[in-house]
Amino acid sequence: MKTLEAIFKRRSIRQYKPGEISQQDIETLLKAAMAAPTARNCQEWEFVVVRDKNMFKKMLEIHPYARMLEHADCAIVVCGNTQREHAPGYWMADCGAATQNILLAATELGIGSVWLGVHPNQDRMDGLSRLLKLPAHVKPLNIISLGLPAEHPAEVDRFDPAKIHYELW
Repeated sequence: MKTLEAIFKRRSIRQYKPGEISQQDIETLLKAAMAAPTARNCQEWEFVVVRDKNMFKKMLEIHPYARMLEHADCAIVVCGNTQREHAPGYWMADCGAATQNILLAATELGIGSVWLGVHPNQDRMDGLSRLLKLPAHVKPLNIISLGLPAEHPAEVDRFDPAKIHYELW
């Protein structure tokens, strides 16, 4: 699959059919994540891979919009290690780039995925940090739910020329 094809084909997949994602595919997704750019090459990302269905149930108590985890095969919690950042706050953008790489790689591999926002919701951040036993300097940005897609939404054209400004507003 070509890069632009993956970008335009990527959709949020919330319904999964039974089946496992291979460990090799999970590692490919994580390699793709770690190929993302970061400010000053900080690479402040950390990832928690969750496959335990009991953990999914606990995550549902923390995140009210994560119902798709009930049928997911895997979740990757993308976190930022604030001890590695050179300037406060850059971990969010850097981990966002890593997240996008995971979503695009999942699309190419035929894996359904959806980004579930955690940051900046403090209740979700605190709950997930406690559940996953994250050190205080590691902040959860999001949960990426992964599974074999049971839906195949059509591509959506979101291009809006009214949102483009050249030189000045």
